[in-house]
Amino acid sequence: MPKRSSKLPMLADINRLAAQIMEVATQEGKPAKDPLAVELGRRGGLKGGKARAAKLSAKKRSQIAKKAAKARWSSSRNQ
Repeated sequence: MPKRSSKLPMLADINRLAAQIMEVATQEGKPAKDPLAVELGRRGGLKGGKARAAKLSAKKRSQIAKKAAKARWSSSRNQ
């Protein structure tokens, strides 16, 4: 018995072409991002977590960790 594909190869190529055309058509109107602003945001993001952790007291960090653990365990038991 011959093996049959669920999709025709020609239709897949047409759909891929249509997706590429839509992508190009919709991206023309979007403004380009400023590389300097992107780099500045990335630097702030890399520092943010460490700076926040250094600023928190041990008691506050413990409270945050307990709340996170409680949320993880409660969501896994409900599934």
